[in-house]
Amino acid sequence: MSVLELMQQGLTQGLTQGLTQGQAMGWMQLLLSFAIAQQSLEHLARGDRMIFVPRLGLCLLMALGVGGAWPLWGLWVISLAMLWRYQGPYNGGSDKMTMLILSCLSLAHLAPTPFWQEMALSYLAVQLVLSYFVSGWVKVVNPEWQRGEALRDVFRFSAYPVSEGLRELADRPRFLFVMGWAVILFELVFPLALLDPVALKLALLCAAGFHFSNACFFGLNRFFWIWLCAYPALIWFQDRIF
Repeated sequence: MSVLELMQQGLTQGLTQGLTQGQAMGWMQLLLSFAIAQQSLEHLARGDRMIFVPRLGLCLLMALGVGGAWPLWGLWVISLAMLWRYQGPYNGGSDKMTMLILSCLSLAHLAPTPFWQEMALSYLAVQLVLSYFVSGWVKVVNPEWQRGEALRDVFRFSAYPVSEGLRELADRPRFLFVMGWAVILFELVFPLALLDPVALKLALLCAAGFHFSNACFFGLNRFFWIWLCAYPALIWFQDRIF
């Protein structure tokens, strides 16, 4: 599905209604092409062209809807080669999510029947929900998060590019205690948003805001863009299942 076709359908449809399987895949591929292109441009700025020039070209083809599923499969192969070259997902969770989305979309295009296409997208949706719930569970059983000390240490000692003004938040323990528990509770109750389409979209807006704040505070910009790429699958999944 091309960019123009997606724009004609309108972004508001995805916010007020569910998405069909084709629409979800189309939006995911469009968002994914932007996210991966951004990652590739970061490497090109450092002069690494062997992998990232072809990667950028495939992103352009996928965004324009040229070549069907071939650009997507090409990006999957390149991502697999990157795992070997860099000895694993060197950017951690964002690289893992990139590979997960590429794999599920590739399988959906290869699936012989609509049932298996739905299984591929459903797997991605379930993994997205678990990415929030498991993160919340890990925090809630951690004594440092329970006492509100985890965020204090992040702002005070981490090597993230946090400004001196933000580092002063480490001296506001009550604020960090409330913020820490807000994050924990949101992540733990996130699966409940699947019960209502409006609640899900509000939850996704809150989650996007959470990732955006991490990008601003800590420079974790890849997490923001790549997690957005998986949201259409969850909107489709909620409408399909519930």
